[in-house]
Amino acid sequence: MEILRLENISKRVAQEEILKDINLTVEKGDFVAIVGASGSGKSSLLYIMGLLDAPTHGYVYLDGKRVDFSDRSQIDRIRNEKLGFVFQFHYILPEFTLLENVMLPMLKAGKNIRYARERAMELLSSLGLSGKENRKSYQVSGGELQRTAIARALANDPEILLADEPTGNLDSTNTKKVMDIFMEINRRGTTIVMVTHERDLAAMCKRVVEMKDGRIVQDIRLSAV
Repeated sequence: MEILRLENISKRVAQEEILKDINLTVEKGDFVAIVGASGSGKSSLLYIMGLLDAPTHGYVYLDGKRVDFSDRSQIDRIRNEKLGFVFQFHYILPEFTLLENVMLPMLKAGKNIRYARERAMELLSSLGLSGKENRKSYQVSGGELQRTAIARALANDPEILLADEPTGNLDSTNTKKVMDIFMEINRRGTTIVMVTHERDLAAMCKRVVEMKDGRIVQDIRLSAV
């Protein structure tokens, strides 16, 4: 079942066309790796998929409905309710504890503070961070911060998790932990689209989309959804 579709997507920045007539459909429960050389357009494509940027031409469909990029309230609502984001840099707010960082998106979505606290505790525990909930960013490791970022991304139980080089700053041990987490939440039904330059990580996904010069040049399914 289709969950996300890009139709004739192009993106122009200044005089450069960085995405060129992209057509891509993501099925519910898929785990897609987007690969390609630096400058191939993979992160730009992910940002449009996540409604963080608008295409110059073309359309984005979520659950079969076309997204109106001019409606900021609709965009904000969709991002908060349906999408989760994990970036190469964790963006954990240093003035808050790990627990508070994970609670924030739920509070923004109108959840009550008791629910938000319980859900955040549960997520942090499931990611091996039990006992560190009240620490701040300078008191934990880089791998623990990235796992906190994953917990925050999952806080509102998104339908789609979008990850841009989520293991780029991690050592091999923490990279494996992150991929194990992604594979587990994908098995539970979360759709994942991940940009990576690491081919061995892409090989662990269900599908690999390769980009070159702003175009999709290969789309290979490695396993069934």
